[in-house]
Amino acid sequence: MRSLVPPITGQPSPHGLLGGCIDVVTATDMHHLNGVDLQSTSCATAHAWQDCPDPAGTWTNPASKVFDRVGTCTFEPVTAYAGAECSTVGLSFNELRERAMQQLIMGEQWVLEDWFMRRFLADATHTTDLTPAAGAVHIVNGIGILETWLATEYGGQGLIHAPIGTASLLSMHRTVDFVAEETCPTTLAGNGLILGAGYTANVGPATPPTVPPVAPAGEAWLYITPPMRIRRDSRNLVQSQQWQTINTLVNDQRALAETTFVPEVACCMAAAVRVTLSACC
Repeated sequence: MRSLVPPITGQPSPHGLLGGCIDVVTATDMHHLNGVDLQSTSCATAHAWQDCPDPAGTWTNPASKVFDRVGTCTFEPVTAYAGAECSTVGLSFNELRERAMQQLIMGEQWVLEDWFMRRFLADATHTTDLTPAAGAVHIVNGIGILETWLATEYGGQGLIHAPIGTASLLSMHRTVDFVAEETCPTTLAGNGLILGAGYTANVGPATPPTVPPVAPAGEAWLYITPPMRIRRDSRNLVQSQQWQTINTLVNDQRALAETTFVPEVACCMAAAVRVTLSACC
């Protein structure tokens, strides 16, 4: 007779949205998990002024100095959950809870990435599509287009969001530095790279309620954002007592694990570009 052995546990993808490129903080105020409003601190540009303009007239001061109003961004919550089910004689109460929790640990990042792409990145009300009129560009050119936009529109380091399947191409072209001991791959320009399994939805910007366009075969959507922070609660097992898990109608038991996230971006803006997935130029 075969023996039942413990399950093999895995580790989530290390360079996803919950990886080392973004600060992940545990909410101390549960109201934060209903969604947040965030005041942007560095999203308006600086301006030039000269007290003594060049008499030759090569530089002319504007009529007055510009004062930019502080903007506010709103970010919504999303809850990831995992449920495990078995016969009441299959697993113990604690074993079933462990299965549900491990299922959540492995799947929560995908849920967050898929939701963030569809609800924020692919929302054309604040995301600019930089794809040229001629169509998709090579992935190296695409990174350059995004980084130029971020440097001019934000002025600092940010995050490139790419489907996880582009990792080999980005490494092949030395566009991103993958150092084993570092948790956040970066470009030469200093921007972090998020390789999201949830970004394989591969949708581009559209104005709601229009359905976002899916990239054709052989192409992908890349995005860039200013820095981010992710607010979350602790993972929670909903049922605390065994009797709460049992469905007496069919004599099965269920365990449910949940966690809630609020992804925040320094400014209410992002940019996108469609790239080809060809290894050649």
